[in-house]
Amino acid sequence: MKIVFAGTPEFAVASLGAAARQHEVVAVYTQPDRPAGRGRGLMPSPVKLDAIARGIPVFQPETLKTPEAQQQLRDLQPDLMVVVAYGLILPKAVLAIPTHGCWNVHASLLPRWRGAAPIQRAIEAGDAETGVCLMQMEAGLDTGPVLLSQRTPIADTDTGGLLHDRLAALGAQVLSDGLGLLRAGLKPVAHPQPAEGVTYAHKLDKAEAKLDWAQDATVLARKVRAFNPWPVAEAMLAGERVRIHGAVALDDNRGKAPGTVLGASRDGIDIACGQGALRLRVVQREGGKAITAADYLNARRDLQAGS
Repeated sequence: MKIVFAGTPEFAVASLGAAARQHEVVAVYTQPDRPAGRGRGLMPSPVKLDAIARGIPVFQPETLKTPEAQQQLRDLQPDLMVVVAYGLILPKAVLAIPTHGCWNVHASLLPRWRGAAPIQRAIEAGDAETGVCLMQMEAGLDTGPVLLSQRTPIADTDTGGLLHDRLAALGAQVLSDGLGLLRAGLKPVAHPQPAEGVTYAHKLDKAEAKLDWAQDATVLARKVRAFNPWPVAEAMLAGERVRIHGAVALDDNRGKAPGTVLGASRDGIDIACGQGALRLRVVQREGGKAITAADYLNARRDLQAGS
């Protein structure tokens, strides 16, 4: 089969590999190069870099809504278009171009967590499990019928980064399974999503990363995990703003006001919350790198319990 692959971030790279191993990927569509880094130079997407390494032609239109962009895709005569975290809306006209339509690899168990940030929202909400779905795309946002899925538990130690990597590998697996079936003439059965249980995973905002000590410690611990490695949780710690890369919730706040330092040791720095306390284990000072609580305390000898 002739496949057109559309994707942009690191999450999509494993799926591109799965497609390229089984079929002819005639073109890769990805977002235009964007300014990044301190120098704000234009940076190609991870998918573009992988496509170039594989010798696959790369297209980077600003939109797929123009007749020119749609004709360019039509000229490729694709049997299937595979979309993984591409970042552009596919108009109905585009969905109709490939012989078998467009498939999407989505990092949640649909209909839960449709939208932009399903991995982080699942952790933040305290979900016990998540997974990936291979979906037949339609005009709505992640509303299409599910072809295949894989589930995985969410551990108490899972961060956004760890779960991202695991789901990227699972996504490549469900895509590989789906392509294998299609190649054998056994197109996966499309199961409509249930009307119940729909939730939306809104795009992450850096403002969300600011922790409010008045919240429950378990809520804050999930935010710390969900927002690692981006945007990274931050809060005021004894008069200093720090970023928090690792933390766990404790049951007792000893009746102290939210934000109070309850204790500071090599095990961590305990901060009273609205309910319970949050033990900070890995923190980052402004302009510094992530360090253990023990190393932080070496630089903050003024930090005492109750300060």
